[in-house]
Amino acid sequence: MPWTDKHLKWLIDTGTVITTACGKQAKIYRFDYDVNDQATMKEWARHFRNHYCLDSDIEFLKAPNQTNADYLLSMKFPSKTKAPGPSIRAGDFAEILVADYLTFLQGYIVPRTRYDRKAIPNESTKGSDVLAFKQDPTNSANDVLLVYEVKSKLTSPPKDMLQEAIDHSVKDELRLAESLNGIKQRMFDRNERSSIPLINRFQDSVNQPYQQHFGAAAVCSDSAFDPALLSHADSSQHPHSAELDLIAFHGSELMSLAHVLYEVAASEI
Repeated sequence: MPWTDKHLKWLIDTGTVITTACGKQAKIYRFDYDVNDQATMKEWARHFRNHYCLDSDIEFLKAPNQTNADYLLSMKFPSKTKAPGPSIRAGDFAEILVADYLTFLQGYIVPRTRYDRKAIPNESTKGSDVLAFKQDPTNSANDVLLVYEVKSKLTSPPKDMLQEAIDHSVKDELRLAESLNGIKQRMFDRNERSSIPLINRFQDSVNQPYQQHFGAAAVCSDSAFDPALLSHADSSQHPHSAELDLIAFHGSELMSLAHVLYEVAASEI
């Protein structure tokens, strides 16, 4: 797969940790990107594009005489202008950024099957936002399944997206079986048979116990980011509050960045 982590050089640990109303701590990262770094932007755009459609598949999927860019923009990517396309773009951008963080900086295995089988570009895929896995080769009881709920606000005004992510994370345990089955079905459809045993392992918590953790992430533009709001977040009613990780990313004009990323992704193939 054409994945890359070069864009994560822009993800800066601010060293800031917010203590929430329930006493939990939320770590803050800043995404300090540079759109003029064309080499990194192109690699990131390729990485981003392949979540929606593998480069090797475009020639077989697009209509006769249709350009790659037109196919991607009209049939694969959420719309830049037609509602709810912009909000879907924001959500997908945030989810993929969190998936990259968990993969490349936290050492999890994160299947990338969520976007390329959507029949309608301007809709979100059902199920949990990001599922991440770790396996201990010496003791399977130490295996970890992490389920992240990701909420984004890439335009002003400020809003407590961390609390929204916490609230929606409550549903993740209820839809976990469906989310795991959805990943496995898409792996089967894509002929990624070698990856299916990973999902099988986490579908049997009774006979093969593992650690189950949850996460809530907020991804916001600076104009929508207010640390004071984060401090009001309360996870005390979450059924797995003790196993709930909290994190927030922010950066300048992230909606504009997302639009640029989609445009580069469409044009650079």
